[in-house]
Amino acid sequence: MSKKVEHKAHPDDQINFSIETVTAVIFGVSEVFKSLFNNYIIAPLQSGEGGILSPHVKITALVLVVIGWIVNMDNPIYMLAFSTFKAPDSWKVSHAEIIQMMKNQKCFTDESISFMERLLERSGTGQSTAWPPGIVQCLHGKETDRSIEASRKEAETVIFDIVESALKKAKLHPKEVDVLVINCSLFSPTPSLCAMVISKFGFRQDIQSFNLSGMGCGASLISIGLAKDLLQRRRFSGGKALVVSTEIITPNLYHGNERGFLLQNTLFRCGGAAIVLSNSWFDGRRAWYKLLHTVRVQSNSDEAYHCVYEAQDESGQRGVRLSKEIVKVAGKCMEKNMTTIGPYVLPLSEQIPVVTTMALRLLLKMVGNLLKSCGQEKWAAKLPNKKHYVPDFKRGIDHFCIHAGGRAVIDGIEKNMKLELFHTEPSRMTLLNYGNTSSSSIWYEMEYIQDQQKTNPLKKGHRIMQVAFGSGFKCTSGVWLKL
Repeated sequence: MSKKVEHKAHPDDQINFSIETVTAVIFGVSEVFKSLFNNYIIAPLQSGEGGILSPHVKITALVLVVIGWIVNMDNPIYMLAFSTFKAPDSWKVSHAEIIQMMKNQKCFTDESISFMERLLERSGTGQSTAWPPGIVQCLHGKETDRSIEASRKEAETVIFDIVESALKKAKLHPKEVDVLVINCSLFSPTPSLCAMVISKFGFRQDIQSFNLSGMGCGASLISIGLAKDLLQRRRFSGGKALVVSTEIITPNLYHGNERGFLLQNTLFRCGGAAIVLSNSWFDGRRAWYKLLHTVRVQSNSDEAYHCVYEAQDESGQRGVRLSKEIVKVAGKCMEKNMTTIGPYVLPLSEQIPVVTTMALRLLLKMVGNLLKSCGQEKWAAKLPNKKHYVPDFKRGIDHFCIHAGGRAVIDGIEKNMKLELFHTEPSRMTLLNYGNTSSSSIWYEMEYIQDQQKTNPLKKGHRIMQVAFGSGFKCTSGVWLKL
């Protein structure tokens, strides 16, 4: 085809848009853009007579670009060590002893006691889980102690133990810690838990400390995210952060008879975890794990806000009410979280079906709305309902730490994510051996993967995903790389 096509047209003539005409126009426009690109972008960067910029200027520009890239690049976040609380034998009780403790409160009806017995049987918790001494002492003829002193004693026992152990494993002196983050949802005394730890271990006076409360079982990864952001402010010098996740049971035993509140008396147990983080490149050689991604999704509906809600019952007894809608709310929240983190961890072969399915669902929705606006409800109803494509996260993740919120929670996630039994084994074993320890449960699961699991042994280069849920309602997730 000739590159030069001449076209003559008079005002009264009708232009004939033939293939040759369209081709000539496209070719002409492309030549114009190519000429502009060569003259104003390529030519100034060339050396020699045609170049405007000297080699020195171009080298300086390149150095500035590299420096800008380094300045805006975040340092990697390493986990140097973590430690979980192992309760003494005097804290551990069986199901029968738990029921006896409930009876000794002398406030529960026979119907409530029977209900809690059924909950314990189906809970997935074992016969040797930890309760605080202030409550356990009622088995030995003493009154239950739910005072602020007993609560603080539980906090000191749990937190001091795990902080000391984590710092020792990380070979870190307390004076080297730059950031301290503690999350405890239902116990927030004055002075704070952070002040308690700073006073005990003698941290520096300029340490940045933050005490998070009311964020539920998903708070640990929120604390990790906060510590990560604070460490990035020390990009050049590097810094160390200590994250502590726990829940204090002593002041939170519910003494009423409403079923929506009674679940907390049978599921939650004592526990805690301390994690040491660093963003110093030099610590990469001795680190256990590297943080790859963290994602947090917060629901904003009224239904989600009230599904885990601290309140008083009709008799004025304080407790945490769990709504029947919690499973549905958690499912929606987790779906959004997995959709967000998926592109970071999934191969393209799994991302493409997700995108195409979402596009098809959107198209069908638009067509349905158009048909309804035209009064064609019958045709709109006949449109197919395309289901969400559930990606195979097993292709991008080697191990899963699913919050041990209960057997039903683990079963539901295992089914929806099509996980194998060995993927949910850490969660089930954590629930069996420790119960629901709230925000720290995902660390007991990681510890099980690291030290005990034989069916899917941890290896260098494996990726571990942690998933947890919290009041509000929120779903948090994080991915770690084994070093």
